[in-house]
Amino acid sequence: MKITVDMEACLLHGQCVIAAPEIFSFDDDGGLVWVAAPDEGLRDDAEAAADACPEQAIVIA
Repeated sequence: MKITVDMEACLLHGQCVIAAPEIFSFDDDGGLVWVAAPDEGLRDDAEAAADACPEQAIVIA
């Protein structure tokens, strides 16, 4: 599984961080960071995060 985030669309609402904290988080400067290739066992959480994104900026492949 590969996760990408369109950072031009992302407005840093943090819904992905709430939905999948093992994949998404904020760094010390408030920027979004994520695991680009998480374990397949986290697919449900990744999909929940993508669904929760108001801008639909998360793509899972």
